[in-house]
Order: sequence, then structure tokens, then C-alpha cells
Amino acid sequence: MKVCCGTDIIEIERIKNSIEDPKTGKTFIERVFTPEEIIYCESKKNQKYQHYAARFAAKEAAFKALSEQIKDKYSITWKDIQIINDEQGRPQLKILKVNLDNIENIDLSISHCKEYAVANVTALKK
Repeated sequence: MKVCCGTDIIEIERIKNSIEDPKTGKTFIERVFTPEEIIYCESKKNQKYQHYAARFAAKEAAFKALSEQIKDKYSITWKDIQIINDEQGRPQLKILKVNLDNIENIDLSISHCKEYAVANVTALKK
């Protein structure tokens, strides 16, 4: 067995600026986030940018942790990795278009504060 991990940290202000950009903001959101993620983040009102940033970091961390499983960087898109919450509010990864047959388990941890969002993904490979 092999443990594969990925970590990412992002400035919340950077995500906020990308989303609020009048020329590219809508395109950015629609390219990176699934409709379910957008609904969730928008429901957070004043803290929505923290939640967008945390999901962005989680997707980056997942790309890093699962890089051995991904054929090439063009075979997967941002929206092929979705961050959803379970019934208790814990974030979970939903991954599409990646063969996970030899992945036994995947764990995700995300956190954010006023300035930064961070995510860690750990995958246990058979």
C-alpha cells in the first residue's frame, strides 16, 4: 500500500477577486465549480469567498494526491472533482472521470480563516 497526499493553500482575496472580476468572474465560477458547489457557497452570504477558496484548495489538493491516477492534465477538469458535505457537514470528495479502482480510501480536510483557505487530501493506494 502507498499513501498519496496533496496539500494546497490559497489566499481568499485571490479567489474573491477572480469571482468579482466583471469580465471573467462568471466564466471562472462556471469553469471551476459545480452547480451544487455554487449553491452551497452562495448560501454562506458574507463568508462565501472562504467557502469558494476552501473548495478550490481541495480540488488542487485532490489533483496532487491523485496525480498518479490521472492520465494527463487534460483528461480531467475542475468540475470533475466536486466537494460536497455529508449529513454531519463534513466535506467529502466526489470524483468523476478518474479510475479509482486501486484507491482504497480518500480523506479530505479543509479549513479557512479570514485570509487563507487550506486543504489536505490523503489517498490510500492498494
